[in-house]
Amino acid sequence: MFDHVPLASNMLPPTELPVAFLPSSFSPDQPFALTLPNVNPAAALSGMAQPVVLARFASLADAMQGAVKAADHMEFQAAPQILAILDRDDRLVLAGVAISGTVAWCHPVQSAAEARAVVMEASALRAQVARVSDRQEAELAARLRQRARRLEARLVDPLWRAFAGRTLQIAA
Repeated sequence: MFDHVPLASNMLPPTELPVAFLPSSFSPDQPFALTLPNVNPAAALSGMAQPVVLARFASLADAMQGAVKAADHMEFQAAPQILAILDRDDRLVLAGVAISGTVAWCHPVQSAAEARAVVMEASALRAQVARVSDRQEAELAARLRQRARRLEARLVDPLWRAFAGRTLQIAA
């Protein structure tokens, strides 16, 4: 699941993306942060895995456009990357999978019951990962992990669920 640890206000923009992508002013005061999950194993094991902030934006529409630009500049490894948009209180607003220069937005859950079902399914997938990892099936484990991440990307904060769903309808 996405770790929603408060972002450091003095965090500088990362250097993984070309400077042309980043907004001219990287202001921590902007309300929407475009992030990537922190895949650093040491951070994950310590429980201090903060998402990596790629850029900050004044509006959700700008953040969505920024996500598409980021996907255009990303180098794709074996697994697609999940981009997440967080609000100033680090609540998940919207997430999507960066694939071949575009973003496939994950439709947010619509209710607490649907959120519970998603959490249960993702937990079951992670349990399968543990069993498969014991049998040295790394490729299958990676696919199951990615599927669990995609499910968890639907766990938009209840405050943003209706708005994010409507935004995706309008964008379609």
